[in-house]
Amino acid sequence: MATLPNSLPKLATDPTGGVVGLRLPPGRLLDTTDDGPWHEPLLWLADGRAASGGWAALRRTAPGAGLLPVLLDVARHGGPGLWELMPGEMSYPGDHDAEEVLAEFWDECAHEDEDWPGLADTGAVGSPDPDSVASDVVGLLLDGGEALEEPRLALVPARRSADIPAVIGWTGPANHENDMGRLSAVLRSWEDRFGIRVVALGFDTLLVSVAAPPTTLAEAEALAAEHFAFCPDTIWQGSDTDLRGYAENRLLGRSAWHFWWD
Repeated sequence: MATLPNSLPKLATDPTGGVVGLRLPPGRLLDTTDDGPWHEPLLWLADGRAASGGWAALRRTAPGAGLLPVLLDVARHGGPGLWELMPGEMSYPGDHDAEEVLAEFWDECAHEDEDWPGLADTGAVGSPDPDSVASDVVGLLLDGGEALEEPRLALVPARRSADIPAVIGWTGPANHENDMGRLSAVLRSWEDRFGIRVVALGFDTLLVSVAAPPTTLAEAEALAAEHFAFCPDTIWQGSDTDLRGYAENRLLGRSAWHFWWD
C-alpha cells in the first residue's frame, strides 16, 4: 500500500531519534514479516515498558517526521516480530468505501432476514480534540489499566492513525478479513465521524480512542451494527449477546472501543 517516505531507516545510525527531531528511549527497528525481512523497517519498537506521557510527547513531535505512535502489547505470541506481519498483502485503505466493506461483512455474518441498516450518524459536534482524547486514554491504559499486559511504545510511518495496522501488515483479524486495508478504510471513516485514533494493538486485539462517541441509545445501536460487521466476535464471544446490550454497555458515551478477533 502507499505510505509516506519512511524516515525509520535514519534511526539505524541515530537510535536516539535526534536525526529526525525526536527523543527516543532505547529501542530497535523491526522488518520481520511472514515472508522474511521487509525491504525497509516497518516500525520502531521500544525495548522497555511504555511510560505514561511518552506516547503523548511523541504524538506531538513524531508526525513531523512522518511517524505516528501506537502501543503494542507484546505479552502474547512474542511481540510483533512473531506476529506474522504481511505488509505486502495489504491494499491501500483509500481504495475502499467503508460502507461497502461493512455491508459486505454484514451480509456474511448477520441473520438472513436482517438487512444492512446503513452507517450510523456522525458523532457529536464540538467534541474534544481527538489527539487530546487519545493521550488521555493512553494515560489511563498505562496508569494501572488492565487492557494491556505489556505495552511497548512503537512508531509507524503512516499518514493517518487509521492506516497504522495496514501499514505494518497486521494480521490480527485474519479469521475475519485477510486484507487489513479494507478494515483500515472503516477506521478512516470512524476517524472522520467519531474522532477515533488507533492507540494500541495486540496479536489479535485493537483499541481505539473515541472523541465523539454516541450520546443516545439510538445512536449507539446504529453504531453497534457497524461494530458487529467490523468484528463479529464482539457480539458472538462477548458478554453482551445482542446489539442493544452492546450499544448500551460498550458504546454509549465511551471514550475507547476494544476489538478482539478469535
